[in-house]
Amino acid sequence: MGSNGTVTELQRNSTNWTFVVDEIVKMEKKIFPKHESLARSFDEELKKKNSGLLYIQIHGQVVGYVMYAWPTSLSASITKLAVKENYRGQGRGEALLEAAIKKCRTRTVLRITLHVDPLRTPAVNLYKKFGFQVDTLIQGYYSADRPAYRMYIDFDSK
Repeated sequence: MGSNGTVTELQRNSTNWTFVVDEIVKMEKKIFPKHESLARSFDEELKKKNSGLLYIQIHGQVVGYVMYAWPTSLSASITKLAVKENYRGQGRGEALLEAAIKKCRTRTVLRITLHVDPLRTPAVNLYKKFGFQVDTLIQGYYSADRPAYRMYIDFDSK
């Protein structure tokens, strides 16, 4: 399942839950600074009712994932998106983001938001490519000296 690099949804109570979560926790610890990592609370975050996770698995290892949530009936948020360094620049982030947007749109949300470090230029460019716009710069979002862009994309209420 997912060995060819397809995007897969992590199903609650699936037989591979522990494996996938463990792989993602390893990625979290490697990619994100300790205070930004969900490694300690990942399992709990995923058990929340209005959240989900999509991942890409290649040759038995998780190489990328995206978490999303529906805080309200009209809005959704992309809470995490990460791809292992040696799998970047190959369209994996695009595939994950596109799938997450589609998943969020199944609830007919009008807006999807996210936060991103302005210095993570490839991530900012990926979001802009999909139509996300910078709403504002939030000082001290990640830490006292690290701001974040709040970005959003709006949809028609069809």
